[in-house]
Order: sequence, then C-alpha cells, then structure tokens
Amino acid sequence: MQLIDTHTHLYLPEFDTDRDEVVNRAKDSGVVKMLMPNIDAQSVDQMLSAENRYPGTCFPMTGLHPTSVKADFLFQLNKLEESFKEHKFIAIGEIGIDLYWDKTFLSEQVIALRKQVAFALENRLPVVIHSRDSFPVVFSVLDEFKGSGLKGVLHAFTGGIDEVKKATDLGFMLGIGGIVTFRNSGLDKVVKETGPDNIILETDSPYLAPVPFRGKRNESSYICLINKKIAEIFAMREEETAEITYQNSVELFNL
Repeated sequence: MQLIDTHTHLYLPEFDTDRDEVVNRAKDSGVVKMLMPNIDAQSVDQMLSAENRYPGTCFPMTGLHPTSVKADFLFQLNKLEESFKEHKFIAIGEIGIDLYWDKTFLSEQVIALRKQVAFALENRLPVVIHSRDSFPVVFSVLDEFKGSGLKGVLHAFTGGIDEVKKATDLGFMLGIGGIVTFRNSGLDKVVKETGPDNIILETDSPYLAPVPFRGKRNESSYICLINKKIAEIFAMREEETAEITYQNSVELFNL
C-alpha cells in the first residue's frame, strides 16, 4: 500500500528535534511521497533543506500563504518568483484567502491570490488553495480563470455539497485530512457524497492531527488513519482507497 501526504509542513521548527524519525515513521507506514507547501519568502530555505535531506521523498511548492500577506506582499511575491528561477517546484501553494484570523489585508490577499493563480497557469502548475472562512471570495477569484485549464486542490476542505460542486466544476480536487475523523465535523457525510475520485489525502502536519491524536502534533505517518476513515466511509478496503487517492495525487501534481 502506497500513500502520499499531499500537504505537510515538515520543515517547520516543530520537527527540528526528530525530523529524521518522523520521515522514517512515515515511510514505515507506506508514505512514499511528502509534498511541502510554502509559507513565505523566509521559509523557502528550510523547505529546500528538507527536500535535499530526503530526495525523492519530499517535494517543495512555492507560494505566499494568505496569513503571510501583509503590506510587503508584492516584495514577498517577487522574492518567491526569484527562487522559482533557481529551483523546481511541483505546485504554487499554499495560497488563498484566510478570513478567520484577520480581515485587515483582505484586498491584498485577493490581489496576491489572483497574481499567484496567473503565475501557476503561466508555468503549467497546479495550485494549492487555503480557504478558511472564505469560500465565496476564493470561488469569485477562481471563477475568473474558469476554462483556462487551471487545476488544483482545496486544502483542508471543510465545505458542504455546494462547495464540492463548485470545486469539482472548476476541475479541483478536495484535500481531506484529520478533520474527517472528528466525531462532529460532518465532513464524513460530505466526503461520502463526493466520491473517492475527487479527493486526495493530506495531514497539514504539524497541525490538525486525526483522532486519536487530536490536539497533539500531527505527522505524515498519521495519513494511514485518514485513509482508514476514508475506507470506512466508502465501505472499501484501505488498499483500494490508498490506490485511488495515490493516483489522484500523482495526476494532479504530475509526480
């Protein structure tokens, strides 16, 4: 059984003391690839260091996280474009809109999202979209690019059936993580109606650990618990859901 963690911040300080062990546990659990979304211009070096330490396992993306969009966002985007010329990235992400923490820079977030989606299209790369408390705004921007061939994933998806339809109509996958294991999330019902062909698996580690590790540091080896829940939802074998989501990930990210 092969699994891909399509969203892990392995390079963050939370893993500084045991990063090797975390990667080894992931490999022992069948995780063959770990995809790393970027945060800002300052996080690129740490992310590329993880890629160099675990070649063939860790794959970097580039992008400006919406909560990192501040007054200097254009400078940040320019720095990220410079690094793009020097390194290979598999996607533009993590980008999007976050209205949960702060709405101060909403207009800047919209401009940054639009610019980064256009950059992804220009370079024929998928996008990884963060959409916390912001589906209407995110879809309004993505709709501008409908029919362009844009593809991507709505990371940490927590929407309902209406959002599923909008996402799949745009050709997007849904990133399903530990939240699907939370008893009262309701995400299991949405996933069941969505079908396995439209989802990929992610941890978002070190955040959003699945049950029974909820509230603790997340890591890529826990993707097995997410896959197990997905298999239960669809009344399928774990090997089957692993294969489907693996292929979905390979196709989306051209791995």
